[in-house]
Amino acid sequence: MLSIVKGLRELIRGMGITGKHLGRHAVTLQYPEEKWPMPERSRGIVVLLSDKETGELNCTACMLCMRACPTAAIFIDAPRGEDKKRRLKVFNVDHGICCFCGLCEEACNFTAIKMAGKYEFSTENKEDLLWDMHKLQEVGRDVPYEPKPKKKPAPKPPPAPNTGEGSPAGSAGEAKAAVNPNSKTAGAGAEKEGDDQANDKKEGGSD
Repeated sequence: MLSIVKGLRELIRGMGITGKHLGRHAVTLQYPEEKWPMPERSRGIVVLLSDKETGELNCTACMLCMRACPTAAIFIDAPRGEDKKRRLKVFNVDHGICCFCGLCEEACNFTAIKMAGKYEFSTENKEDLLWDMHKLQEVGRDVPYEPKPKKKPAPKPPPAPNTGEGSPAGSAGEAKAAVNPNSKTAGAGAEKEGDDQANDKKEGGSD
């Protein structure tokens, strides 16, 4: 009997919630004709970002995103040239094993990779989910982004002039300078006193 009463109570509660939405405008979108605007921090497909003025990739081949990827979905090949600088040769992202965690975007210091709000890339062939550098750049050309400001090292304050005040060396120098004149004066006074005693003995002996 108790279970029946409890079931009726839950049924009435559910019907009450349904009744609140009767007569209201439907919130269902007619996809794909209608789409929700994706928020800025949504984690959709991975893309590469390009410079807004030159159109070149922002990537510097530092490989931080590849090291941060927990599923090894990112592969980068960037051999060093004669000038010891890396040249980006291969940048592949396998969206078939990507977990869309966003760690690659957080690890990048040059605003070169981003989790865009695009998501309509389903396919029947899993090989199509392996995107190369050119496709990543092409899909990411119209993705808005804010470049990260480059951190400049704080300028070092100029060294304070050595006036000898408040420093151990200055204190020692002042103490030494204060002692030496006194010592010299005391020595000169002792010599003069000795000369006076010698003169008194001579005068006494001559008498």
